[in-house]
Amino acid sequence: MIGLRPGRINRVAVLGAHCDDIAIGAGGTLFALCAARPGLRVDALVLSGGGSEREDEERAALAAFCPGAELSATVLKLPDGRFPAHWDEAKSAVEDLRRRTDPDVVFAPRTDDAHQDHRGLALLVPTAFRDHLVLGYEIVKWDGDLGTPNVYQPLSGELAETKVRLLQQHYASQRHRPWYDREAFLGLARIRGIECQARYAEGFHTSKLVLGLGG
Repeated sequence: MIGLRPGRINRVAVLGAHCDDIAIGAGGTLFALCAARPGLRVDALVLSGGGSEREDEERAALAAFCPGAELSATVLKLPDGRFPAHWDEAKSAVEDLRRRTDPDVVFAPRTDDAHQDHRGLALLVPTAFRDHLVLGYEIVKWDGDLGTPNVYQPLSGELAETKVRLLQQHYASQRHRPWYDREAFLGLARIRGIECQARYAEGFHTSKLVLGLGG
């Protein structure tokens, strides 16, 4: 498997349409980044769940998934499933995040996600983060819309288990969902691991990547 190793990563931006999106899609990668780089700046934006128990869950989960990081989290109150009708507010939130940070990498939903909230946010991200590496994470769900990632972050068995444990620990409001369980999360991670010759992995989608191989 061919890999490229980036230089120092000092700032990361993570965006989610709903509380738990970031942790499901990129929780293992985020944990690995923060654990390896104490003091890493993480700026998080979640568009829905503000003022509810889900915001409390999200803040606690992000703190757990970002050990040792300098974390700033914003959780808004856009209505779940209605983002297309609140495009201006969502776009303003993404642009405000961009004004506050200049990250080395951005994690956000992938642009071909079947959920309209995920997809809408994904389409907004490159309008604000125009010169940044944007990695689109995937979220397992009933839509059956998983595709073929072109970027992978290998996860050790211990880290994959840590991700699942934190998901179950911090998002009690989601445990009733039929797809929200250990087998689903580890199963997808195992498949992505096979695809990149690792035990487990998280898969990402990127549409544009600039190389600096000449030095």
